[in-house]
Amino acid sequence: MLASGVGRFGRRAWLELGLAEELLEAVGRPDPSPYLPSRLAVGELACDSVALSALALNLAAADRAGTGGPEPVALDGVRVATSFQSERHLRVDGERPDVWSPLSGFFKTADGWVRTHANYPHHGRALRALLGASDTAAKDDVARLIAERGAKELEDKAAEAGAIVFAVRSAQEWREHPHARALAGTPLVRARIRAEGPPRPWRGDGGLPLSGVRVLDLTRVIAGPVATRDLAFAGADVLRLDSPHLPEFPWQHLDTGHGKRSALLDLRSRAGRAALDDLLKRADAVVTGYRPGALAPYGLAPDDLLDRFPGLVVGTVSAWGDTGPWAGRRGFDSIVQAVSGIALIESPDGVTPGALPAQALDHAAGHLLAAALTTSLTRSRTAHVSLSLARLALELLAHPAQPTTPATQPPPTTQTFPLASGPLTTPLPAFTYAHGPSTHPSPAPWSTATPTWL
Repeated sequence: MLASGVGRFGRRAWLELGLAEELLEAVGRPDPSPYLPSRLAVGELACDSVALSALALNLAAADRAGTGGPEPVALDGVRVATSFQSERHLRVDGERPDVWSPLSGFFKTADGWVRTHANYPHHGRALRALLGASDTAAKDDVARLIAERGAKELEDKAAEAGAIVFAVRSAQEWREHPHARALAGTPLVRARIRAEGPPRPWRGDGGLPLSGVRVLDLTRVIAGPVATRDLAFAGADVLRLDSPHLPEFPWQHLDTGHGKRSALLDLRSRAGRAALDDLLKRADAVVTGYRPGALAPYGLAPDDLLDRFPGLVVGTVSAWGDTGPWAGRRGFDSIVQAVSGIALIESPDGVTPGALPAQALDHAAGHLLAAALTTSLTRSRTAHVSLSLARLALELLAHPAQPTTPATQPPPTTQTFPLASGPLTTPLPAFTYAHGPSTHPSPAPWSTATPTWL
């Protein structure tokens, strides 16, 4: 069924960005809930976030063309659902990558459950060290050691040790937690505007809403990469930078790297810092996806960037946000689901924790951040726009929905690229926009570009 406008999540975020509510009526919104079945309003969250990114791009296109209001936005529920479940449809040379490490998941403790995240090797090493296990300890050994400990004891010790282990809580337990209390009542999407500038002098003539816009992408693992993928889909020159000291799975970049270039840059070196400064001087936007404070030693804290580069738009996304006692902790979508009560709400049997039908907090956060970035770029703002997965989880919990009956899953909407390593299949874009393409540009392999602007 097609509904007019957007739902509760999108309406709130749109108004927090200072945009006119009547513009939301340009959106026709399908319901993908049967393809994202949940006890929570995941389908509404998915469509709202995608709709806002598409609407912001239509506004940018209208602004660039000087044609007034945005053209209508039409969404496809199957596209939205396929995109939100992208890792399920990803194929690299015909093979589906192993998304989860054996040491990532739910484990029973002496007094409850924890969820771990150990996909990256350094997180796996930290988990084993936390438990006093050998460097080669397998899942059964880790499970036995976790079962001897308390959930919250492990959570606190893990934070000190750099491991990612969090206690599974009920929604009520989470609402009473000091960090959740710190987030309650804060904006879903926060926009701190330093200054409004004159109309943007659009560069380039690529015919897309963000042609000529330069975006420096310092993000990892879904939410941030989804945001910058939306910007690349709209024609921006997106340059992703990674440290040569941090590992990345090549397939993970291919899942969200469409239209971007990817380079390594060592910010610990003097040459790397000089190259970063040269990039920043010509950037229009900087997007980061690390813990608050993690990039501050390199001059990449939002306020430092805005002080040094007037006219810049800075976007940040993190697990826990930049306020509250957990602001500096590591986290991922799966972890936030476990901590916030979502995992217990989605339990298949009322005992064992479950999960949403997609990493919906990550994907929705990415599209909402893209909408906020596009809006600030269009309005020539010097601004910092930010959101957190934990704040988004609180909003999702505040709007429970009736459980949806899974529909017969339609064929996924995917496209295939002929890469040198073999064919790559990924979902089609979650949305299209006025006079834009209907397919993604090809992703380039990770770390194959030079750290320079086109």
